[in-house]
Amino acid sequence: MAKKIKKVKAKVKKVKTKPKKVVRSAGARKPKKNEAALLKQQMAKLRRESNAKEAEMNRLRDEVEYKNRQLASKDVDMESYKKVTEEKIFQLEAKVKELEGKIGVSSFTS
Repeated sequence: MAKKIKKVKAKVKKVKTKPKKVVRSAGARKPKKNEAALLKQQMAKLRRESNAKEAEMNRLRDEVEYKNRQLASKDVDMESYKKVTEEKIFQLEAKVKELEGKIGVSSFTS
């Protein structure tokens, strides 16, 4: 009975101390140390490029928003200018009709 206990303890000890297997995709091989370092460098480079592109996108987005605000402001200005101009045209047409009425000549305007 004591022998069986020792064997079971030995098996339990072996199971506990076995290193875990790393699961790799089919056909994958373990990268060498210098390959791993190279991959890390490439990942870092890609991260930097990604961050730079993201910063550029943010800058361009801000620039587009700024220009949209400028255009909206100009649009409001143009609407205001249009209203003032239409009012002046209306006043001038009224004045022309008034003068025509005084001298009795028909207008060429429609």
